[in-house]
Formats: sequence, structure tokens, C-alpha cells
Amino acid sequence: MSVRILALVGSLRAGSHNRQLAEAAVKLAPEGAEVELFEGLGDLPFYNEDIDVEGSVPAAAATLRAAAQSADAFLIFSPEYNGTIPAVLKNAIDWLSRPYGAGAFGGKPVVVAGTAFGQYGGVWAQDEVRKSVGIAGGKVLEDVKLSIPGSLTRFAETHPSDDTEVAAQLTELLSRLHGHAGETVAA
Repeated sequence: MSVRILALVGSLRAGSHNRQLAEAAVKLAPEGAEVELFEGLGDLPFYNEDIDVEGSVPAAAATLRAAAQSADAFLIFSPEYNGTIPAVLKNAIDWLSRPYGAGAFGGKPVVVAGTAFGQYGGVWAQDEVRKSVGIAGGKVLEDVKLSIPGSLTRFAETHPSDDTEVAAQLTELLSRLHGHAGETVAA
């Protein structure tokens, strides 16, 4: 049985280092796991309960929810914008948290990782993502983290998948997420 891991990236920029980390995760997925990089967070309208009505949910939100419902686990990559979570990522979490009590995270394992230019690698934003996803119903794996500082210089000429240290850390993170997701699927 294959474990499906849905990767969400909190940066819309095509050359984003967080997107590159997600691409590396797709390549480095362990045997028995598939990492799907979700495309389309930029198409989501801002969450508004008035438009979140059964039968008329915006197509972009319905697509995200369907992908999330079919996932066994989540891998979220967050940069840090002005010391906190990017709006596009928070908006996706808001859409996935509804309907209240039956959101798509539904006790599924979630790991948050990322990179940022600063010396801490975006930990403030990543901590905010963990908090938000936990409140939204995800089972946040607090002890599985990856925050890579200095993204602009570290990845200026190297894709994260070609950085031996980052690839090893990402492989370990994926292995641990896969293990937790496998336990959840088997239960």
C-alpha cells in the first residue's frame, strides 16, 4: 500500500527555494510513498464562509479539498514573510479547516519545513504553520522539522536536491513522515 503525501508550498514564485525543496521531496520520496506537489494555491479565493456553501464551493477550493482528502499525510513548506506565515498558505489552511469538525487535515500527520534568507531559516513562520494546522485538525509532528537558513546564498547556484546535507535531512524527514502516515493508514 502506497502512502500519499500532499505537499503545499507557501510561495507562489516559480523560482522559490521552498518550491525547490518540495520538488526535491518529490524526487526523494521513500519506497512506498508518493509525494504530490499541489499546484493552484494562488487560484484560491480568500476564505469566506459566504462562498463556502455546499454545491457552490469555488472550483479551486474543491480541487484543494479533494487532493487533501485523498492524502494520507501533509508536507508543508513555508518561507517567512515579514516574520510570519505567507497569506496564500494561511488561506489554504483556512479552506482545509472547513467544514468545522470535518476538515481535510482530520488527524493526518503533518510536517512543516522550509527555508528562508534569515539566519533561522523561517522558524517563526513554520511555528505559526504548525499552530494553525494543529488547530485545523492536523496531527503535527512537532519533533520532525527542517529549517534551512541563508536560502539566497545557499541555493544561489545549487538546487536543494543537489545539496548533499539538505538531501539527507529531507530524506530523513520524509522517512519519518512516511512511517507516521503508514501507522495512520494501517489503523
